[in-house]
Amino acid sequence: MTVPALTAETRWRCTLCGNLTRFDVTRSARVTEFLHFDLAGESKVEETEVLSETVESVRCRWCNAVDQVELVARPGAEDVADPAEQG
Repeated sequence: MTVPALTAETRWRCTLCGNLTRFDVTRSARVTEFLHFDLAGESKVEETEVLSETVESVRCRWCNAVDQVELVARPGAEDVADPAEQG
């Protein structure tokens, strides 16, 4: 099943129990990271560039349903006008 992608105007909702806030997400990502090592050899990631990312599955933490999510509008998203539509 394809997992719908989130946008600035949408969020996930479990279709079985209505959960909007707790999900376990399995994803694959290909990233380039800039690592900074101190003199003791400890590393810290200072920059991350996501080259590609795929959401493989989403499991609801409330009812344990797998891949039962839909996209719904975020609160207030309909109030934000598209700048291209303003004239």
